[in-house]
Amino acid sequence: MSGHVYPDEGKLAASRVDLNLGEDGQKVLPELPQELLGDILRRLSPKERERAFTQDILPVAWLPQLVLHAAIGVRNAKNNVASGGHVVAQLSRSVFLDAVRRVLGPRLRLEATEGLRRRWPEFSAARLVTVEQALAFIISGLVITAIAMIVSRAALTLGIAILFNIFFLLTLSLKLLWLTSSAPRRRAETPPLSDAELPIYTVLVPVFRETGVLPQLIRALSALNYPAEKLDIKLVLEESDTTMQRALARMAIPPSIEAIIVPAGKPQTKPRALAYALKFARGELLTIYDAEDIPEPLQLRKAAQKFARGGPELGCLQAELCFYNPNEGWLARQFTIEYAILFGQLLPSLAELNLPLPLGGTSNHFRVSALQAVGGWDPYNVTEDADLGFRLARFGYQTATLDSLTYEEANTSLGNWINQRTRWLKGFLQTWLVHTREPGRLVRELGLAGSWVFLCSTIAVFASALLYPVFLLLTVRLFTFAPHSEMTSLYGLMVSLSIAVSLLGYGLAGYGARLALHRKGIRGWALTICTLPIYWILIGIAAWCAVWEFVVQPFHWNKTRHGLSAFTQSQREKSISPS
Repeated sequence: MSGHVYPDEGKLAASRVDLNLGEDGQKVLPELPQELLGDILRRLSPKERERAFTQDILPVAWLPQLVLHAAIGVRNAKNNVASGGHVVAQLSRSVFLDAVRRVLGPRLRLEATEGLRRRWPEFSAARLVTVEQALAFIISGLVITAIAMIVSRAALTLGIAILFNIFFLLTLSLKLLWLTSSAPRRRAETPPLSDAELPIYTVLVPVFRETGVLPQLIRALSALNYPAEKLDIKLVLEESDTTMQRALARMAIPPSIEAIIVPAGKPQTKPRALAYALKFARGELLTIYDAEDIPEPLQLRKAAQKFARGGPELGCLQAELCFYNPNEGWLARQFTIEYAILFGQLLPSLAELNLPLPLGGTSNHFRVSALQAVGGWDPYNVTEDADLGFRLARFGYQTATLDSLTYEEANTSLGNWINQRTRWLKGFLQTWLVHTREPGRLVRELGLAGSWVFLCSTIAVFASALLYPVFLLLTVRLFTFAPHSEMTSLYGLMVSLSIAVSLLGYGLAGYGARLALHRKGIRGWALTICTLPIYWILIGIAAWCAVWEFVVQPFHWNKTRHGLSAFTQSQREKSISPS
């Protein structure tokens, strides 16, 4: 674009030396004429566009030996005037973002939706199965059908019991890992980074129909203990969610928080919104929070310090998720047990052994360079967090855990919980299919141990949940209706062995639950722990719903409703106080 001149270039150049004075006596840049903005945006090169999005500096006229710029945002305008840069105008962030969505929205939406599929199609869930996988499934289905027609009912039940044992033992092996591994080593504390040493930190918060928790969210984000000038907080809203946009417009929010409106499109998923917002991230580091999250105020400082201490291969940190309403009903207590085991015990053990981590959907902290290097989030994967965790590992990045808490709202509604769990299990199936397209390559990149963690965290969780209700029904039939001769056969022996494996699983799960709860200072809950098998039945129901959804609407995002808890804000704040 060298040498390109705009019709109003003389006006812009003149304004560079004819600056107004503000009330404080400081020089003030004139506003960029909005009628020029659309044409300017269309003419930007990809590199200029990226700089405008992330550094708040917009080229507005190209001279043979000089490029004139407009500063985006009041703070940036003042800094550029003070530094004497070639800046001739300014415009507000809201005007700039609105023009970007209007002029460049379709192009950016396409990049956010199809970027990963175009760059690395082998890692995109947009294609459900490959030809090779489809053939394998068809052949397997035909073989199983033929066997089912030939063998006796007892032999068929035996096969189901064997499959259940395999997948159940795989999931059980992860529990054994953290139950038998030593506690993570405590490393020597390093001096905290000063405010001057802290990098710019981007915080992405995708929100959709979350007006009920919006005031709590703004308070939680405002409480983050991090230099305001280095905070880049973006609430990511869908274009169709006008109710949320109006609610946000009525609120007084800090200057470090801004709204990014994602152009309407399909699939309308959280990862697509994140992929779009990533283009505007100013930070060297980035984290994600959900709408109902209350992170500990020092979490960003802790993460920045750990990244500074780690090498460039440290690409991600996972903070610990827990609930501010853990005792609000049986379902919330079961959910609390799950999170206490996963985030408090299992993930730290995997990180200590330098094994890949299935990330949680919130409070993952990234180096932006690592996130971009692996292609970011997959808009078509409904468990984009777990998928991204394994993709980071396959690209050679390490993931560690962060000793900091983020408080969330435990699901208290069964229907809401089923929808959420259905999405998770559907996503585990998607993730397994994506990463096993080239099994040999998977093993080379993750190693045997890493591949084992991947299988245990995806297909084993999905398949054991799917088979669990079937296995229970067959077991009830065996001991209720089967003749004594069947009980003494190999079939009866195998089902009895399966029951023994299940009882072992219950025992280990109950013991692990007690350890994880004690670590969090929770005592009792004996009835909740004893009813874990009932909770597993609910997970099994969600698994069958996931199979149906995978067939009829594989990319549909089941929205989890928040703000259902009876806890008041004061109770939430009390639940996370140091006392």
